[in-house]
Amino acid sequence: MKKKFFWRVSVVVTATILSVIFFLPSTSMVTSLPEWLKKYGITLGLDLQGGVHLVYEVDGDKAVDITTERIASSLANTFKEKKIEAKVEKQGLDVVLSPDTDNAVKTVQEQFPNLSLDNRSGGKAVFRLNDAEIGRIKNFAADQALETIRNRVDQFGVAEPTIHRQAANEIVIQLPGVKDTKRAIELVGKTALLEFKLLDDEAPLAAQLPGTVPPGQEENLLKQYAAQVPEGDEILFGKVRSRETKEEIKTVYLVKKQTLITGDFLTEARVNIDQRFNEPYVSISFDATGAKLFEQVTANNVNKRLAIILDSNIYSAPSIRERIEGGNAQITGSFAMDEAKDLAIVLRSGSLPAPLKMLQNVTVGPSLGKDSIDAGIKAGLIGAVIVIVFMIVYYKLSGLIADFALVLNIVYLVGALSAFRATLTMPGIAGIILAIGMAVDSNVLMFERMREEIRLGKTPRAAIDSGYDKAFWTIFDSHVTTLITAVVLFQFGTGPIQGFAVTLGLGVFINLFTALIGTKTIFDVITSKREIKGLSI
Repeated sequence: MKKKFFWRVSVVVTATILSVIFFLPSTSMVTSLPEWLKKYGITLGLDLQGGVHLVYEVDGDKAVDITTERIASSLANTFKEKKIEAKVEKQGLDVVLSPDTDNAVKTVQEQFPNLSLDNRSGGKAVFRLNDAEIGRIKNFAADQALETIRNRVDQFGVAEPTIHRQAANEIVIQLPGVKDTKRAIELVGKTALLEFKLLDDEAPLAAQLPGTVPPGQEENLLKQYAAQVPEGDEILFGKVRSRETKEEIKTVYLVKKQTLITGDFLTEARVNIDQRFNEPYVSISFDATGAKLFEQVTANNVNKRLAIILDSNIYSAPSIRERIEGGNAQITGSFAMDEAKDLAIVLRSGSLPAPLKMLQNVTVGPSLGKDSIDAGIKAGLIGAVIVIVFMIVYYKLSGLIADFALVLNIVYLVGALSAFRATLTMPGIAGIILAIGMAVDSNVLMFERMREEIRLGKTPRAAIDSGYDKAFWTIFDSHVTTLITAVVLFQFGTGPIQGFAVTLGLGVFINLFTALIGTKTIFDVITSKREIKGLSI
């Protein structure tokens, strides 16, 4: 008996000490704590500290279109290498061969088995992606977009972000504590498709185009020169900021559509400072394949201008003076430091597989979060005080013991949340309050059983043991059913719902511990010192 009693006391004391230790990083003492402990603590959710709630839709159709374009480009290169006399064109979501020689058709079917031959007549063969492949591309695009966004947010430095898929092609992003909403949105939503293309300075139109255009007039210029753009070329714009006035102007370029290198070969992107102008620029490095391609491109196009394009915007278009070996390049563009850092982040994390369409943008201010915290704390304190007073009045000394277990319950719960580095939201606070109610309910069940045993004439010690034994399965069953509910909510819920499920699930386990071991230990302490004749209940 003494060994069992000592074991219970040791567990209660150890659990209390650990809970307090893990909770310390959530207090003002965090600066004086050792480094290994600082990573623990409770993080406030979006609804408590403010931030940004975004919902994006991944353009799955565009992902299919991009895939079709890459297939057409890959086939054109294959035909060139194998000297197959056939032209490859992309028409909508179709890949068209002309002429449709047996050799060309066989090559397509061998290299891209997911392409189905839709039509073959008039000297042309029309291939199209089958339905299963289109579904796979759309699903993969959503998964890849989710991972890319998560990488960007991690490098942006947001603490405890919430990023998950919703429905088939939607992504929910919650960024607690973010104050620069515009910058966060631009960082998350930037497609980051990096391309290297040659300028067509030799075309007659290149000399006719104005060097710059006022912001907002791009569409008018495109309409004005649409009929004069040579086949295989396009007009793109760059952004330049005046070093003196900081005013932005748009520069106009005539660019060849053929992409020579893409950002798929990047291995590094970092911010450096130009010593001449004291301005940041982004230095990029290619892998072995990309370095070889970059060397070939620069060797074959000496004295031509190579445009560095991100999401159809030209950042710089330097002249190629000589062959460039080593696979290193620079992206300049009169950047502010934050712009250069964000550009490096999106390049390191990779491009999105398809554009994102913003469906929802909700900004929660810190003041609203503070109001939510104050309201939650107030509700919790009022509820706790009422329960504590009621238990003392109705159950006397036993009620005081139950109140002590209630305090232990709260200490253990916040300690567990801190140890798991959980994110606390308003629904999470509701889960804590519900767990408090469940703790009291468990003690009420045991106390009523103990009262019945005392009425039957049993001694206080026997009444306590019998009361705990008879109430055990009732308490256990009710907690298991609640735990099942918490598991279902966590599995199928999102964001705040999962926060509620976490606190509720932890509350279930902690309630069982404090109700069946915590209060029992206190009763054991009281009855072990002397033989009591009555029980204050």
